[in-house]
Amino acid sequence: MIKRANLILYVSDQQRSRDFYSQVLQLAPTLDVPGMTEFALSDTLVLGLMPEKGIVRLLGNAIKDPALAGGIPRAELYLSVDQPQQCHQRALQAGATELKAYALMNWGDMAAYSLDPDGHVLVFASTANAS
Repeated sequence: MIKRANLILYVSDQQRSRDFYSQVLQLAPTLDVPGMTEFALSDTLVLGLMPEKGIVRLLGNAIKDPALAGGIPRAELYLSVDQPQQCHQRALQAGATELKAYALMNWGDMAAYSLDPDGHVLVFASTANAS
């Protein structure tokens, strides 16, 4: 049985990403040390921010350097929240780039899409009947 899941995004600037996600999620990090910042998204899910150089140092030539992605999205963080429009606006105010305004998706969610400062797709959503 899985007790906790960690979703780790590789970032070019740990402090910039920490400040961005602190503002957007309105959460303080539960861990913030050189090489890793973590936010508890729930009792069983943690969002981690690791410098790109850190994962290269850890795994070496076993993976391609994430810094070489050149802005190509490497991950999507899809968060179901109570107030997706407000979260999306906070992301934009914190420096995210809007990809898709808040709208009804064909799977039934209402969602808004943006890119965080490292090019990760960030989505705030709710079920259509909950918005």
